[in-house]
Amino acid sequence: MAVESIDLALGKRMPAFQLKDPLGKVYHSDKLLGEKGLLVVFTCNHCPYALAVWPRVIRLSEYAKGIGINTVAINPNINPDYPEDAPERMKEKIEEWGIPFPYLIDETQNVAREFDAQCTPDIYLFDANQKLVYHGRIDDSWQDEKKVTSEELKAAITNLADGKPIAAQQCHSLGCSIKWRKS
Repeated sequence: MAVESIDLALGKRMPAFQLKDPLGKVYHSDKLLGEKGLLVVFTCNHCPYALAVWPRVIRLSEYAKGIGINTVAINPNINPDYPEDAPERMKEKIEEWGIPFPYLIDETQNVAREFDAQCTPDIYLFDANQKLVYHGRIDDSWQDEKKVTSEELKAAITNLADGKPIAAQQCHSLGCSIKWRKS
């Protein structure tokens, strides 16, 4: 089912987290931060929305890295009903797609809950002080990159790195609902 990200107050502090990648390496949120910020993307391997934008996320991560902003992807869909999102499959996608940043496992889904993540992809951009400056979509055409007329996330990344204001009006990200485990 398609859902949208929710409105969050800009300036909200990034929740601290510690997660492993599919090879077992542990990453701490405070060590992931770049000189000018951190792009956090909740995503997965199976959702058509996430699949459509993965190449854009990878390219944007390379652009952002060059201007002092790191990227991390977090998979909250570690759910037995979605084997495509299992850690073993994540390893395959890291290699297949050449993902150049950490792709982490949110086994308990607690990190997604702390971020108020709703969908895949759900996108957050934090400044160097770990304050939320952007929570929205990548661009205006998730389905067809050739139809993109507004690269909102890239503009936010550029403005953050240049110390310029980031648009206060931000359009929600659209994606598959996070596959929450039953309690």
